Amino acid sequence: MTMISEPDVPAIELGHRETVPGKPSRARMIGAIAVGALLVTAVNVTAAVYLYRGVNDLKTMEARLDQLGQFEQRIGARIDTVNNGFQSRFETLDRQLQANFGQINGNIAKLEQGQPVAASEPTSSAPPAMLNTTVADASAAEESGADPVAAQPSFRRKVAPPGPNPSYQRIQQPDGKVYYKKIN
Repeated sequence: MTMISEPDVPAIELGHRETVPGKPSRARMIGAIAVGALLVTAVNVTAAVYLYRGVNDLKTMEARLDQLGQFEQRIGARIDTVNNGFQSRFETLDRQLQANFGQINGNIAKLEQGQPVAASEPTSSAPPAMLNTTVADASAAEESGADPVAAQPSFRRKVAPPGPNPSYQRIQQPDGKVYYKKIN
């Protein structure tokens, strides 16, 4: 192997390197990588903290939703109790109205036949002045302007005793409609 050397050119030492102006040094490269790793670590720690808080908030909300479900069941039970009371009162009133309508219809039928209504019936819904009259007499009294009800004191109706208190079952359909079914 032949080596050409010029005496004016200095020799190159292998231990010492000069930096190229466009290329960064190793120390800067390691520093940049360390700063990047530190930045990524900080972002990961921040994300972990927010994730931990989010999980805790989710657990808290689930616990509150469970309590809300129990609250809804308690409110539903109370509403069912109130609805049962109203339903039984409505049924009692309905029975009383049906009984009164039956008596009124019976009295009207007797009046139409010309039979006097017995004065001993205290549950009659007709005023006492109208008990011993016929339909023709009552219509004549109305035409003449006489008010037989104002002349007589008001009477007391006999109230039917309340029947057994029926229970109701609350049925909720998937579409949100609520129905009550009578349970005997």
